[in-house]
Amino acid sequence: QVQLVESGGGLVQAGGSLRLSCAASGRTFSPYAVGWFRQAPGKEREFVTAINWSGGNTFYADSVKGRFTISRDNAKNTVYLQMNSLKPEDTAVYYCAADQDSSKWLRGYKDRSEYEYWGQGTQVTVSS
Repeated sequence: QVQLVESGGGLVQAGGSLRLSCAASGRTFSPYAVGWFRQAPGKEREFVTAINWSGGNTFYADSVKGRFTISRDNAKNTVYLQMNSLKPEDTAVYYCAADQDSSKWLRGYKDRSEYEYWGQGTQVTVSS
């Protein structure tokens, strides 16, 4: 079992930055790939970014490419999401999720059903 806790959300003006953290406890975190998803009011949960177990492979949705950066520190059991140049349309609850890093995950990292463990989410609000 892996428990995930997100933090770092808040209210920021457009153009500002936030860094989200996803802290894991329970099993050793390093074998797990991690994804960030977000859900705005009235919309489906969508893929934002993902990282494999080593941090050597990262993936981004087109809407955040060049603005968001995912990274991880396995010694601290934490994955980070640095969000720069934030836009009002980035407003959402952000969730981190974990799954065993595997070829199956690599084929389906954008699919929320691929992930076994989820955090409770952290709210990000970007004002215009």
